Amino acid sequence: MAYNVTLIPGDGIGPEITEATIRVLEATGVAFNWDLAYAGGGAKERFGALLPEYTLESIRKNKVALKGPVTTPIGSGFRSVNVALRKSLDLYTCLRPCKTYPGAPTLYKDVDIVVVRENTEDLYSGIEFEEGTPGAVRLIELLLETKGEAVRTDSGFSIKLISETCSRRIVRFAFNYARAHQRKKVTAVHKANIMKFSDGLFLAIAREVAKEYPDIEFEDRLVDNMTMQLVKGPQQFDVIVAPNLYGDIISDLCAGLVGGLGLAPGANLGDDIAVFEPTHGSAPKYAGKNKVNPMAVMLSGVMMLHHLDETEAADRLEEAIAEVIAEGKSVTYDMKTNMSSAQVVGTSQVADAVIEKLGKL
Repeated sequence: MAYNVTLIPGDGIGPEITEATIRVLEATGVAFNWDLAYAGGGAKERFGALLPEYTLESIRKNKVALKGPVTTPIGSGFRSVNVALRKSLDLYTCLRPCKTYPGAPTLYKDVDIVVVRENTEDLYSGIEFEEGTPGAVRLIELLLETKGEAVRTDSGFSIKLISETCSRRIVRFAFNYARAHQRKKVTAVHKANIMKFSDGLFLAIAREVAKEYPDIEFEDRLVDNMTMQLVKGPQQFDVIVAPNLYGDIISDLCAGLVGGLGLAPGANLGDDIAVFEPTHGSAPKYAGKNKVNPMAVMLSGVMMLHHLDETEAADRLEEAIAEVIAEGKSVTYDMKTNMSSAQVVGTSQVADAVIEKLGKL
């Protein structure tokens, strides 16, 4: 059986790293029918829209997508292709595993953290008022009237939106994930000591949901303390659940703990749709240079295989990637730090090495 999967190559380095990933995924022996679609700058050039309706319909039809990084043109008036995609398809969970592999350029060992990030609201909800606009003026007047707060008239506003509904479903996802994957602890991240009615709501819901899972340890951390603790001792954390902004920042921090964004996969999940993509961006200055690390997309492909219940293929692919990292002979420039014997290669050569390892497993 071949799986129907929407393929969004993306912009910048996207086409190169997705092509490398397609090669290794097909080398596992799993069959795919790739439904090519576009988003970002490339889609704007081809179809006149950064996020064509065809792309959304393809994902809705296939339920699974593999996506490269995309570029949102500066000054386009469009906030973010990624945010629009997630909101249009209600992909409310951003799942970002961060795991150390022997040979990766990091000072840390035995890190295995999964960041569960709420994907649809918080400061990324898109409710903003530009300084000096009628909306901003009305909001300033409303704040003075209802709160007695005199706000500077040259202020711009981004509204932090935290709902009980979205908090409950993301925390429940984190606990269900922990239970399904034999994880032992969930840590909720917040700043409820300051933002009592937004982060405070998130924390209250997290504590309430945690009572439904007595088999899993629960704790909460202030976001500033959390960043310090992650640097000091990341091994103490297992599953981390956080509102949108904190989850975004923490997942990049965790990527740094395990060797960088080149090893940081991700998935955006809804109730019946899954889009797999790397954490990093499109890096247009490296486009077409066969230089960047494709492993974040390859590891996103591992996540996709697990999602499709192709567990054996997923495990073999992850093992092959891990062996290439440990060997250090066929890695890109970002993997050379602390690996004096490493031979730097290009994007396509990394795929060649992973495929060779797959053939021996």
